[in-house]
Amino acid sequence: MQAERRAATRAAMPPADHLAPAADAPAPQGASYALAPQGAPGRTAAAAPPLPRLPLSVVVPVRNEAPNIAPLVAEIEAALAGIPHEIVYVDDGSSDGTPAALRAAAAGAPLRVLRHRASCGQSAAVVTGVRAARGNWIATLDGDGQNDPADIPRLLARAEAEGGQILVAGHRVTRKDSWVKRRSSRIANGVRARLLRDATPDTGCGLKVFPRALFLDLPAFDHMHRFLPALVLRQGGRVVSEPVNHRPRVRGTSNYGTLDRLAVSLFDLVGVAWLQRRWKRPQLEAPVADARE
Repeated sequence: MQAERRAATRAAMPPADHLAPAADAPAPQGASYALAPQGAPGRTAAAAPPLPRLPLSVVVPVRNEAPNIAPLVAEIEAALAGIPHEIVYVDDGSSDGTPAALRAAAAGAPLRVLRHRASCGQSAAVVTGVRAARGNWIATLDGDGQNDPADIPRLLARAEAEGGQILVAGHRVTRKDSWVKRRSSRIANGVRARLLRDATPDTGCGLKVFPRALFLDLPAFDHMHRFLPALVLRQGGRVVSEPVNHRPRVRGTSNYGTLDRLAVSLFDLVGVAWLQRRWKRPQLEAPVADARE
């Protein structure tokens, strides 16, 4: 039965070389999309029918993660057996064997691939993936293999049970990172929580589940993925945290480093705090009866 469901999911997917974004998904600056082959020269290609919606899209931003592609795709497929889904990888300008690894992985999984011509950062990759996704729900996770895809069904079930504009954020209770990274994250989380009051113990966890429509209403900017809870609360949504597994990196090296995060965190923090204070959510009153009635 699981094999039949997986085959049905793959049948609903575009071919592996169809990498165009969704109709409502303008490409961010610096993004490059490989398009499906067109008709013979001199002929007008028929408009492709809109792709069907899916319950879930898993969006994975990657940069130079070639050895992690195949193992992580296999884990995602095993975790989501029986759940119609797609996997959307966004290659953020990789210079290693990541493109070849993604092409190979697409042969056996419901995988779509988009590629930035040059690296635009992790947030830009997440935005590209969510805009192109066909899922009503989005699950994001890092491409280094440290997030456990086995946690996705539980976070998705929590999101569906909560309903509405909800962000379910993973909480890495036991982190498998270096002492420097754990310490810097603890300090940053404390300062962020005090200033933004986002009530989230671990905003840096890449594993999150949220409605696609909610994300598309958020302001997009570099490093926004680190402030999703605060941005969702600003939008009038709700945020809950779920404990998730965290694993040590066993292949490759980090491409979005600790020093990069520290260098921009203070500026980003001030910017998000400014956004919070410069927006008031309107409270609508009950509709007034039409005087003509």
